[in-house]
Amino acid sequence: MKHAHITRWLLVVTMLLGLSSASFAGVFISVRIGPPALPVYAQPICPGPGYMWTPGYWAWNDDAGYYWVPGTWVMAPVGMLWTPGYWGWGGGLYLWHPGYWGPHIGFYGGINYGFGYAGVGFAGGEWRGREFFYNRSVTNVNVVNVTNVYNRTVVVNNVTHVSYNGGTGGVVARPTPQEMAAERETHQPPLAAQQQQMQQAERNPQLRATVNHGRPAIAATARPGDFHSAVAARAAGAAYHAPAMSPRQARGPDMPAERVAQNSGATPGATRNNDGFRPFSPPSNNRSGNMNRPQNNMRQNESRPQNNARPQGQPRGNPQPRESAPRREQAPPQHRDSAPPRENEHHPGHGF
Repeated sequence: MKHAHITRWLLVVTMLLGLSSASFAGVFISVRIGPPALPVYAQPICPGPGYMWTPGYWAWNDDAGYYWVPGTWVMAPVGMLWTPGYWGWGGGLYLWHPGYWGPHIGFYGGINYGFGYAGVGFAGGEWRGREFFYNRSVTNVNVVNVTNVYNRTVVVNNVTHVSYNGGTGGVVARPTPQEMAAERETHQPPLAAQQQQMQQAERNPQLRATVNHGRPAIAATARPGDFHSAVAARAAGAAYHAPAMSPRQARGPDMPAERVAQNSGATPGATRNNDGFRPFSPPSNNRSGNMNRPQNNMRQNESRPQNNARPQGQPRGNPQPRESAPRREQAPPQHRDSAPPRENEHHPGHGF
């Protein structure tokens, strides 16, 4: 058991990359089972000028497992674009790469979140000075309320509902040079409204994948926290398969998010600048479902191999040879869903 813990941490350490200049302390989330496919749902109509679409995603809770955070429209910081977070496979774990606001769109795993987020960049709109213009080809905008619009056809190459990058069945995508450059820019964390959306979703049992089977009743909202006028998912993105292990068993090790690993299938780049869920809290022995608690099932005397013990009677000048490094632990079986073709994204407001 001691060597298993050590090996797991070594796998994580080998994936740690450079520190972003904009990063700050947090907790990085890893899970042993993959998230469900993205559900099929329609985009609510844009509430008004200045709002930007932030797509829904599967988040993690140590008690509930995966739960759906509905997509929503948020008032965007002027000149900023939203890069969604994504799950990436690496080192036998599914690792959460949090989203952020920045002047350009960075890498989000090649995941097709729909409504302008087709896997690379963002085609749902653009800033023209201090005004945001909406592409009506992929966003649901009422021209009576929003006059800053244009029409531009979007070609979608990734037509799956797969919600993670890399590994068996995951999206095969690597960051472009432009996306890597965007990763090195100064970023802003999710807005308070986005945090509110996540926290409200976390408290709603109906949004748990084990309850809704990949088809949440609240798939999207017009505004953050407005769950009363929500849009329900029309279908699950793929057949849901219940995990064989409990959320606590599936939880991977926690680690500081100051150095977040890119998944093994991506070109190394700068790290994300926030944990995407909530700020870092000190270690605690109480595991009541908080996603940012450090793993506490490793005893202090198991933090490194105990191979310097000298057998009784062995002379000090002739120590026993060190044990060979523990063998790499085989990655646990991961959950994966088949991914049916994605519907044509050219029809705004009618799923993706």
